[in-house]
Amino acid sequence: MTAAVEYGVARAGIATVRVLDRDVIGQAHHPRGAAGRVTAWEMAHRPSNRQRSRWVVSLLGVQPADQVLEIGFGPGLAIAELARVRAGHVYGIDHSGVMLRQASRRNAAAIRAGRVTLIETSVDQLPPALDGPFDAILAVNSLGFWPAPAQRLAELRRRLAPGGRIAIASQPRCAGATADTSRSAAREIENLLRDAGFTHLSTQTLPLSPPVACVLATNPAPDTR
Repeated sequence: MTAAVEYGVARAGIATVRVLDRDVIGQAHHPRGAAGRVTAWEMAHRPSNRQRSRWVVSLLGVQPADQVLEIGFGPGLAIAELARVRAGHVYGIDHSGVMLRQASRRNAAAIRAGRVTLIETSVDQLPPALDGPFDAILAVNSLGFWPAPAQRLAELRRRLAPGGRIAIASQPRCAGATADTSRSAAREIENLLRDAGFTHLSTQTLPLSPPVACVLATNPAPDTR
């Protein structure tokens, strides 16, 4: 998106842009084309998205030597926060070329410094370079778009080091979403993580509107008995 278009969006307001270009609706799954660029801009500049990303990263307690992977990095807000807290190396995937370009611009300095690696791919086609082991994995409002999420979570657990942490966050964006919607999403995530073999589950809530639910879990160490 050019600076002129971004300026026009800011002046006109997202609601006006959506009236003019209805393809923006539904772009959250796979932003593409002009409408995708508008969607990416909106995601990056929505204050609640920024707050949500910072909060999820804070829950992971990232350490300086940690290798971290984000699934569905979108405009790169959580990637930027992970780089800010000095994670050892941050990897991210997203299947949208629009999001890759925006996240790469936002994190250009960290990429040049060799501290961030962003890849355009989907969660069901992770390349060997992302076999891990990772110390932490996170996904913010992307699990609902994954094909066969139970299988994907099991595959991600195999990429986590023993004792590694995972954070799956959901802030329902459906019409009429409430705190009950967020609690229901959290229960679904808990069940998926438990079925995938994760342990020590806990759920935290960020009181936005609607609330953000983040389920944290651990990859158990192998039984050494």
